[in-house]
This record gives sequence, C-alpha cells and structure tokens, in this order.
Amino acid sequence: MRAVIAEDSLLLRIGVVKVLEAAGFEMCAQVADAEGLLAAVEEHRPDIAVVDVRMPPGFTDEGVRAALVIRRQYPRTAVLLLSQYVEERYAADLLAANTSGVGYLLKQRVADVEEFAEAVRRVAAGGTALDPQVVAQLLVRRHSDPLDRLTPREREVLELMAGGRSNSGIAAELVVSESAVAKHINSIFTKLDLPKADADHRRVLAVLRFLGVVTA
Repeated sequence: MRAVIAEDSLLLRIGVVKVLEAAGFEMCAQVADAEGLLAAVEEHRPDIAVVDVRMPPGFTDEGVRAALVIRRQYPRTAVLLLSQYVEERYAADLLAANTSGVGYLLKQRVADVEEFAEAVRRVAAGGTALDPQVVAQLLVRRHSDPLDRLTPREREVLELMAGGRSNSGIAAELVVSESAVAKHINSIFTKLDLPKADADHRRVLAVLRFLGVVTA
C-alpha cells in the first residue's frame, strides 16, 4: 500500500515513516503542512494519507479541512487523522463526509507499533479506526434514547464496532464466540430502531448514531 504523511513535527514524522515502512507501506511523500499534503495526494494518489489535525500556518484544524477535501476529491484515498488531544468532533466531521476509509487516533498510539500499523492497514483497506479514548468519551456523553436501551455488553460491542473491529476482532477482544457477537449486534440494530437492510449498512448506521453524526 502507498501512503503520504503530513505532520509538522519532524521527529514524529520520521517515527511514523519508519513504522509504516517496516510494515510494508511505500512512502510516497512526507510533508509538513496542508498545502503540501493536498499537492502530494494529487500527484501520487496514495491508498492512505496519515494527517496531523493541527498544522501550519494556524495550528487549528488545517489537517481536518485538508482531509475533507481529500475525501471529496480523491475518494479512493483513505484518511487517518492524528491528534495530540481528544477532539471527537473532528472524527464526527470526517465520518459525516464519508463512512469508510477513515480513522482518528491519538499520537501516543504510534508508540504501539503493531497496533498502529494494523489500524493504518484497516483504514487503507476501507475500514475505520477510532481511538479508544475518543470512543470512551463519546460513550459517556451520549445519554439520550435509543442508546440508553443498550446493555453494558452491547455498549462494549458497539464501542468496538466504532473502533473498526470486525466480528472476529470483537470476539477475540471480549473472549466470546463470534455467534455471541452476532447476537449482540442484531440486538443493537433492534434497539437502535435501524431498518432491516444489508448488515454492513446497518453497522455503519449504528456507529454513526453512536458518534452522534446521525440521530434517531
């Protein structure tokens, strides 16, 4: 897979590059600002762009705005945002624009080399990866129905779904069978009043409702 990195911190940029190269990614470009990122994506059309949320010149939301442009103009390029702090609204903004090939992780996750590389692979392949701290914060803040109907175990399952885990990944994390996970997911669909449709579509809707991107 081919990747572009946009990060103004030289040390972190070098670290991310080394991690992804070791994981088998081809690094197409390394840039320090949003303008350079958009130019690199236009030139290389990578499978994924790993993007710092805050970059020059304003150090506010330049990375997020560039990510939204990428998802709109280059839909085949996945985007993984990196942030120093939990700012869950950026994850919601990105998911509202596109429900596949997106991720939002705290920069500290880069230190867990294997897990970080796996998250980048998952996003590049069209999946999602949301930082556990972001998911946990969202879980605490959602108090309105129909999410209140979920049992603690169903909330755990939905939290892992929001993090981009497959049924087998959820089963391994919770140490239960895949059939048990499937039953929990079907119960979540029912309690969230999601219409019967293909499983992937309802899965996305459940996660978006959890994130507050769409409401009942």
